[in-house]
Amino acid sequence: MTELETKYNKEVKPKLMSDFEIKNTMAVPTLTKIIVNAGIGKEFLNNTNVVDEMSETLSLITGQKPVVVNSKLAISNFKLREGTPNGLKVTLRGDRMWDLLFKLVGVTLPRIKDFRGVSRKAFDRRGNYSLGIKDHTIFPEVDTSTLVKIRSLQVVINTSAKTNEEGLALLEALGMPFERLKIKSKQA
Repeated sequence: MTELETKYNKEVKPKLMSDFEIKNTMAVPTLTKIIVNAGIGKEFLNNTNVVDEMSETLSLITGQKPVVVNSKLAISNFKLREGTPNGLKVTLRGDRMWDLLFKLVGVTLPRIKDFRGVSRKAFDRRGNYSLGIKDHTIFPEVDTSTLVKIRSLQVVINTSAKTNEEGLALLEALGMPFERLKIKSKQA
């Protein structure tokens, strides 16, 4: 078990059970998977090595080889042909999932310049959280000396929570640095 998973089992799980009055330990919200997506867009037309470069970068970040997502339709307005690479994705489960979240919370997000926390509004209605990263160089594994272009990533944290409140409580207890709530003061 990883360090964050141990923390979840010893501290977070009992806290969530008492906060949400859950009696069954199997009903406590937990992480199910983390998906990391990277779009390529039109860049494949000019640079055919972009798939290999981004695949190597995602492999370094996640510890797992990504899957290349090809376009299913040809759309002339986007200069997109059927079957051309359109993006890459990695689905993490188990120890790699816990390791990535630990690295994201403890190392990567604090490295962002002028970081004030991640948005509390990026939940869907089922407790899953989506995080957009504009600059993939915030990950310590990325070698900036061989960098061709700064790219963006999307990280989707999939939980077994049934509501946004449960998902927020789970991620907050695991150390996700959410932005502070603004206190509204009444001026009379």
